[in-house]
Amino acid sequence: MKKQSRPELSIDPKELKFDKNGLIPAILQHVLTREVLMLGYMNSESLQKSIETGHCWFFSRSRARLWEKGESSGHFQVIESIAYDCDKDTLLLQVTPQGPTCHTGTQSCFDGAISTGELSNSSPTLYAALERLQVVVHQRNIERPADSYTTHLFEKGIGQIAKKFGEEGVEVALAAVSEEDDRLVSETADLLYNLTVLFEQREINLEEVGKVLLERAK
Repeated sequence: MKKQSRPELSIDPKELKFDKNGLIPAILQHVLTREVLMLGYMNSESLQKSIETGHCWFFSRSRARLWEKGESSGHFQVIESIAYDCDKDTLLLQVTPQGPTCHTGTQSCFDGAISTGELSNSSPTLYAALERLQVVVHQRNIERPADSYTTHLFEKGIGQIAKKFGEEGVEVALAAVSEEDDRLVSETADLLYNLTVLFEQREINLEEVGKVLLERAK
């Protein structure tokens, strides 16, 4: 996936209230869905590196060193904005995650539910599913396993990929007119899969579509 340009980040660490250990909690929030992704701790040095690189850096209390989120998994957190609360002792970073945030492979570190009531967010959302699909399709593009249909599409090239996406669009339209709901849902899933392959081939992140939709919603 193509690396996206990042906004200029500016925040003066001198304005913040670090604790007695020189740390400040930093909450990561998905810039599009507003989902809370994780909580980490920064010191002034990791905050400065985060500002300079546009990726989230933290201070590990157990290892006593700086670490970059995604340094081992490749699932970096691209910073879109940084804010602090009214007491200036907590940071809020809105980010674009480059894959699952949690080391367990889930979208958020807060997937565990205490209650199983209607407000539980343990079920995957459409956006989480699309993000996971984008990661898998990207891996297929890099590894090209022989028995993968996705590999077959990539090897056919952009023309065939675009054609397949067009065919799926027609299938969705036909299902909307003359098929049951479950068939429409299934065809739409096929359409989104082929759209993800198309964007991967063009090296465009689906996040770009989300940004356009949010801008139009204003």
